[in-house]
Amino acid sequence: MIKKFIYLEWKQFVRASYFQKGIAIKILLILGAIYFGGIAILLGGSSFFILKKSFPDIDPIVSVNNFLVYWVLFELMIRFFMQQLPVLNIKPLMIIPIKRSTVIHYLLGKTTISFFNFISLFLFLPFSIVLLVKGYPVFNVIFWFLSLMCITFILNFLNFLINKSNTIFYILVPLFLALIGLEYYEIFKVSEPIGVVFNALYNNPIFILVPVLALIGIYKVNFKFIRKGFYLDDAVSKKVKEVNATDLSWMNRFGNIAPFLKNDVKMISRNARPKQVVMMSFFFLFYGLFFFTQSMYIEKMPYILAFAAMFITGGFLLSFGQLVPSWDSEYYKMLMSQNIPYRQYLESKWYLMVVAVAVSFIFSTPYIYFGWDIYLMIAAGALFNIGLNTFITLFGGALNRVPIELNTKAKAFSNTNGFNPTQLLIALPKMLLPILIFFIPYQLISFNAGLIALALTGALGIMFKNFFLNKIERIYQKGKYKTIAAFGEKK
Repeated sequence: MIKKFIYLEWKQFVRASYFQKGIAIKILLILGAIYFGGIAILLGGSSFFILKKSFPDIDPIVSVNNFLVYWVLFELMIRFFMQQLPVLNIKPLMIIPIKRSTVIHYLLGKTTISFFNFISLFLFLPFSIVLLVKGYPVFNVIFWFLSLMCITFILNFLNFLINKSNTIFYILVPLFLALIGLEYYEIFKVSEPIGVVFNALYNNPIFILVPVLALIGIYKVNFKFIRKGFYLDDAVSKKVKEVNATDLSWMNRFGNIAPFLKNDVKMISRNARPKQVVMMSFFFLFYGLFFFTQSMYIEKMPYILAFAAMFITGGFLLSFGQLVPSWDSEYYKMLMSQNIPYRQYLESKWYLMVVAVAVSFIFSTPYIYFGWDIYLMIAAGALFNIGLNTFITLFGGALNRVPIELNTKAKAFSNTNGFNPTQLLIALPKMLLPILIFFIPYQLISFNAGLIALALTGALGIMFKNFFLNKIERIYQKGKYKTIAAFGEKK
């Protein structure tokens, strides 16, 4: 029966209207998986020698065990944000003589075939092989490796459960940051007591029973959770929810574009997918910490900082903005049938992105800690985002004709719903232009000249706002009916 399920899913994939688009996206995802899998293998194979050189007085296996707690928390957090859980249409299966347990086992089994499960394999298998080559006890290494694989699958099934609630986000992120802070400032070495547990898994192979039993337990909990709602009545019944109206009358000050802005705000607040994207765009604010804390970039490659400055204030623009007009795909036909100018629709999207950039810039104020030069670069990056990147984003939207399911439970980053490979090409000028615009004056004149050039580019874009919007409007009008037809295709 499991083989039959696999056959039916393959038929569904190849017969779908989006088959060719799905193939292109799958190829890109496979290439990405190969790239990151290769990095994991390289890191796993070389980590023994890196640790031996960095900490000559500590056994590499002890060093790894001491910091495995951070890997577990990091993996769980990444899974929560990026792992796309499998979906199975169970309604047709409920009315035919197939055991419910078989369907549930198949669904849970699909979760194990995930790239996130293979990352741990690629990382720890090469490390374990190096340990064996170096003469470490065979049984200890093998059972330690198997224990880590059990923990990986425990995280997989745990993520399946906590996926139903965003509460984990408010628990994991502060916990993860607190543990790193305690370790970094040497207030309390969190890694040492938890490292004892992982060292015990290595020193006493019999302790593998603990993660094995935990894995069996979490699997049974998932099984019971799914079985509890595996009834036809639950599948076809409609849930009645109380609708809370939001007073957005203050937005009337925006004039003719106010109805569009209200529609976008309601769409974001009421639907899962846009809410996830907006939430994740907040993390772009911390992107500068990877660059502004490195003297290499500040002293030798300051032009790279222009890229970071653009990212800090461009989170909403790059994540939410790139999927315009796909956000409106479910009611785009109705929207385009109204007696409203296309220009107002585009202008509302522009203002939405401008406000998001402005709010991000305000939140970036703590970067003053790194100096006024850095903060001025962020300000120049914000101007560049408003004056140029917003228009590039809207232009890219004219080529984006992939519909989005607003209430899909898929993750904001891993979800390919609404993804178009053309977006990758459109994203290049948004990322490379600020570097180029800053680099040329910086090399020829000075650092301040680069800042002025970056800010001036954004200011000129704002001055020519009407010109750019008119040009973009014509492109949207030209492809209007192709977009309507494309949005009408359902997966």
